[in-house]
Amino acid sequence: MNQKFQAIMRNGEGAFSAVIKFILHTVVVVGLLDMLIMCIIKEPDREAVDCRHCGSSGYAISGDLNLLENLTMKTDARYIIVIEKHAIFQRLAEDCFFNEIPSILITAKGYPDLATRFLFHKMSRAFPNLSILALVDWNPAGLAIICTYKYGSIGMGLEAYRYGTCSVHLIYTNPNDNFWLSRMTLFTLYGLACNVRWLGVRGDDLLLIPEESMAPLKPKDLQIAKSLTSLKILPDDYQEELSQMIQSGQRADIEALYCHGYGFLGRYLAKKIVQANYI
Repeated sequence: MNQKFQAIMRNGEGAFSAVIKFILHTVVVVGLLDMLIMCIIKEPDREAVDCRHCGSSGYAISGDLNLLENLTMKTDARYIIVIEKHAIFQRLAEDCFFNEIPSILITAKGYPDLATRFLFHKMSRAFPNLSILALVDWNPAGLAIICTYKYGSIGMGLEAYRYGTCSVHLIYTNPNDNFWLSRMTLFTLYGLACNVRWLGVRGDDLLLIPEESMAPLKPKDLQIAKSLTSLKILPDDYQEELSQMIQSGQRADIEALYCHGYGFLGRYLAKKIVQANYI
C-alpha cells in the first residue's frame, strides 16, 4: 500500500463510516500496524511476550482490529511514553530507558493510524493510573500527533470518541454545513486522568538546542498550524506553543538534542519526568 493511497484511506475512512452510520469495527480497513511497544503482551493462542527482551526493534503488532481487541497486556510501569519517531524509540530501547524510568515505550513511526489509536485507547483503559506522555518534534506536525492521541481524529466523525484517550460527553454538529462532518465541534471533554501530556520537545527546551540545529518551518508546517488553530480545541498552553512556533518561524527535531551526546536524550527525559515537567 503506497503512501498516497494510505493518506487517502486515512482521510476518508472516518467520514465514510460516519455518513453511512457504520461502526469502524465493521469497515474492512486492515493492514500491518506500524507500531512497536515495550511491555508484556499476549496475543490470542500465543505465549506471552515480554517486549523488553525484544531488543531495540521492540515488538511489532498486526493492525487487525479483532486481534487488537483480544490482546491482553501486563506491566509494572508507571508511565506510557508515546514517541513520534522510530529512530528515537530505538535509541531509548537500546539504552534500556524503560528500566531507568519504569515505562511502556510505544511508537507509531509518525502519524498514528486507526489501529494504533485503537490500541492506544485500549492501553489507556487497561492502565488508567499510568501517566501518558508524548515525545514529538517541536513543530505543528508534532502537536497534531499529540492532538490525535488526545482527542481522536476529527475526520473520524461519529467514531472519534472511541479512539481518543480523552472521553467525549457530547458531540454537536452544525446541520447547516454543506458537509457537516468537516465542522464538528467537541463539547464537554472530561476524563483528564487519561489525558496525553506533552513531555517534549517544547519551547522551554529550545535553550538546550543551538541555533544551527534549528530549521525553518515548511509551508506544510504552516498549513498544519492553521488547521490546528481553526479546530479551537487546543488548551491555552498548547496554543502558546503553536504561536511561538509560528512567530519564530523555526522548528526543532528531537534529534537536535544529540548535540549534547547520544546519552543525553535519556537524561533529558528522566529529568523532565521526575520534575513532572509536562503540559
